[in-house]
Amino acid sequence: MGSVQIVTTILAAAITAVAVWLAARAVMKMVAVIRLGQPAPERFGDKLTRTKTMLVETAGHTRMLKWGVVGAAHWLVMVGFVVLSLLVLEAYFEVVTPTGELPIIGHWTVFGLATEVIGVLGLVGIGVLMAIRLRNRPTRQGGRSRFTGSTMWQGYFVEWIVLLVLIFGFVIRGFKVATDHFEYPVWATPVSHAVGAVLPNWQDGASVAALIKIAISMTWLIVISLNVTMGVAWHRFLAFPNIFFKREPAKPAGSGLGALRPMTSQGKPLDFEEADPEKDQFGVAQVEQFSWKGLLDFSTCTECGRCQSQCPAWNTGKPLSPKLLILSLRDHAYAKAPYLLAGGGKDLTGEEKATAAQLAHMDVLALAEGDKPLIGTAEEGGVIDPDVLWSCTTCGACVEQCPVDIEHVDHIVDMRRYQVLIESSFPSEAGVMLRNLENKGNPWGAPQNTREDWTKGLDFEVPRVGEVEDFEYLFWVGCAGAFEDRAKKTTRAVATLLNEAGVKFAILGEGETCSGDPARRIGNEFVFQMLAQQNVETLNEAFEGREKSKRKIVATCPHCFNTLGNEYGQLGGEFEVVHHTQLLAHLVSTGKLTPVQPVDGGVTYHDPCYLGRHNRVFAAPREVLGDAIQGEITEMPRNSERSFCCGAGGARMWMEEKIGKRINVDRVEEAMSTGAKTVAVGCPFCSTMLNDGVNGKGAGEQVEVIDVASVLLRSVKPEQTQGEKESEPVAG
Repeated sequence: MGSVQIVTTILAAAITAVAVWLAARAVMKMVAVIRLGQPAPERFGDKLTRTKTMLVETAGHTRMLKWGVVGAAHWLVMVGFVVLSLLVLEAYFEVVTPTGELPIIGHWTVFGLATEVIGVLGLVGIGVLMAIRLRNRPTRQGGRSRFTGSTMWQGYFVEWIVLLVLIFGFVIRGFKVATDHFEYPVWATPVSHAVGAVLPNWQDGASVAALIKIAISMTWLIVISLNVTMGVAWHRFLAFPNIFFKREPAKPAGSGLGALRPMTSQGKPLDFEEADPEKDQFGVAQVEQFSWKGLLDFSTCTECGRCQSQCPAWNTGKPLSPKLLILSLRDHAYAKAPYLLAGGGKDLTGEEKATAAQLAHMDVLALAEGDKPLIGTAEEGGVIDPDVLWSCTTCGACVEQCPVDIEHVDHIVDMRRYQVLIESSFPSEAGVMLRNLENKGNPWGAPQNTREDWTKGLDFEVPRVGEVEDFEYLFWVGCAGAFEDRAKKTTRAVATLLNEAGVKFAILGEGETCSGDPARRIGNEFVFQMLAQQNVETLNEAFEGREKSKRKIVATCPHCFNTLGNEYGQLGGEFEVVHHTQLLAHLVSTGKLTPVQPVDGGVTYHDPCYLGRHNRVFAAPREVLGDAIQGEITEMPRNSERSFCCGAGGARMWMEEKIGKRINVDRVEEAMSTGAKTVAVGCPFCSTMLNDGVNGKGAGEQVEVIDVASVLLRSVKPEQTQGEKESEPVAG
C-alpha cells in the first residue's frame, strides 16, 4: 500500500464512519416519529400478497411506467442505484489498492458487462430525468408545474449525485484500463476502454477516483441524514415498506381508492353507540392522531407532483395541492416530534399531557409547533387551511397517480371527520344537505312518498320488493334517480331497457333511503352509519335466504354503486353490486338488447370518478356507446384513469365553488373541444354538473349531456325517444 492509498483509505473510512453514524441517527428519528401514530393492525395481514405487490410495483415500476418516458428513465436509474451499489462497495477495495475489486464476482466478465450496460443506461436515465425537471421547473410553467412547491434544490442535488457517481464509476475503470489493470475485454466494457484511452497512465488514479466516488456517495448520505424530511431521497428506502403496508395490496391500482377507511380509535373501528368523544378519537385533530401508516405516507412523499398535476382543484386555481398538503403534514409532524417524544401533546379533551416541569425543558420551536391547530387559517397559524381541506372532491386522481401508494383521500376525510363531528366546522351551505339527510333521508329534502314518482307514465309495471319474490336484480334507484328531474329520465331509461331485455328486477320504493355517500365524504360518519345501517337492514331483509352471489343490485349512481359494493360490507351488508352500464353491456353482448339505429352527431364519454378511477369500470360504458352509435366514440384528452372530475364528488355537489375556475366548466370545455354533439355520462352528479357547464357556456342547443342508458335507448327504441332531449334546463 502506497502513501496515496494510505491517505485515500483513511479519508474513505472517516467520511464513511460519519455518514453511517448520521444515517443511523436519522433512521432512529424517523422510526420514532412514525411510531407516534395510532395503531393500524390491519396493515399486517396477508403478507404474501403484500410482498408480491411490493416487488411487482417496485421492480416492475408498474405505477411509474404509466408515465412513459419518465417512468422508463426512473426505472433505469433505480436499477442503476441498486446494482451499481456494488461498485460503490468495490470502491472501498480500490482506495486500498488501484487493482482492487470485489471478491469472487469482481473478475467475472458477465459482471463487468452487466455493470457497464447498467451504468450507460443509468446515465441516459438520469439525463432524461434532469432534462424533464429543468423543462418543467415552476418558473417556466406560470406556477402550475407539477414541481411547484417541491424543494427544488433537493431534486437537483440528488440528480447530480447520481450523475457524478455514475461518471466516476467509468473514471475508475478508465484508470484501470490506462494502467493495464483492467481484466474485462473490450467487447464487454467498450465505454470503460474508451474512457481509459483518453486518461493518463497514473498508477494512483483509480484509488483517487474511488475516494472521490465514495466522498460523493457519503456526502449524499450525510445530507439526507441531516434532512429527514428529504423525501426525494428517502423515498428510495421508504417506498418499499409504504407499498408493502398499503391498505388493500390486492388492488390493481391505488389502494386508497373505492371504500374509505372506517373511523377508528386506537386502531379499532369506532362504535357510535358506545363511543365517547372524551375517550375515543373522532377523526384527526392532531398530526399524531393519524395512524403510523399515515406518518409513513408523509415521510415517503417523493415531491414528484404527479398527484398535483392531475388534481382538479389545483388545475382550476384552488389552494388544494395533494402534494403540498402531504408535505405540510410531514414538515409539521417532524417539527412537532421533539415535543411529542418528550411527553408533550394534547389529550382528547384538549388538555396538555406534559407537566409544567417537562414543558420548561422542551424545545421552544417544537413547543410552538405543538400549539398550532391542524386545521386553521394563516392568521390562526393552522397547518392546513380550511379552503384546502374543503376543496377536495375525493376524485382519487392523487391516489391513482402516486408512485409510492400514499392514501391522500383517507387522510383528508379523517381531518374532515373531526371538523364536522367535533368542531361542527364545515361550509355552511352543506349544512342544509346534512339536515335533509337526517330528517328526510335524501340530500334534496324531498318527501319520501315521492320516491316512486319516476315510474308514472311508463307503459309497464315496475315491481316492488315484497310484492314479487322472483327477481334477479334489485334496482337501487338512488336519491338523484328518484328526485332529480334529469336523473329520473336515466332511471326511466334503465327500467325500460331492463324490461325490454326481460330482466326480472324490483325496487325498494319508499323503503330506500340515501346510501350515505355525501355524508361520509364530507366527514359526517355518524349520519352515514345511521343511513347505511338502515339500508343494510332493509336490503338483508329483501335478500333474506339468498347467498351473496344471488344478492344482486344494479345502481345508476356510481356513488351508490361504490358505497353499497365497497363500504356496506363494513356494516354487515354483503351484496353483488353492478353499475347499470355493466349490466347493459352484458345484455347487448348476449343479444337481449339490440341497437337498431345509430346515434349520430358524434359521442364523447366522461368517466365518472367513482365508476372509473375508484372502481376500474372503463370498458362497459364504452362498449354500450360503441354499440349504440355503431362506431368509435371520440375520447377527450383526459379519459379513463386520468379522467378529469366534474367537481361534484366529496359532497362538493352541495357546496359553493367560490375559488378559481369552476371544475365543471373546465371539463365541459374539454368535452366541447372534441366536436361531439353528445356528451355521454354514467352518473347523475356528472350529468348535473356538465349540463350546468354546457348551459353556462350557452351551448345547450349545440351539445347534449345524457346518460349512457339514454343513448342506448335511443338506438334500441328510436321511435319511443324521438325528439326527446335530456339536457334542457330543469328544476333540480
